[in-house]
Amino acid sequence: MKLFVCQDHVDRGIDVIVDECETFPNLDQLNKDEQLSTACEYCSESATYIVANAGSNTK
Repeated sequence: MKLFVCQDHVDRGIDVIVDECETFPNLDQLNKDEQLSTACEYCSESATYIVANAGSNTK
């Protein structure tokens, strides 16, 4: 599972991964190019982070 989130929704993304995958997630910051083309899962802002379970490839 992988979620793209903005700065305001990082906590929500972490909570969802912990609840659904029962593990603490990886948190990686998106590079500038990825930020421009990726929207947050919870709002229309540009995503800043990828929150993913340990089994997901975040790159």
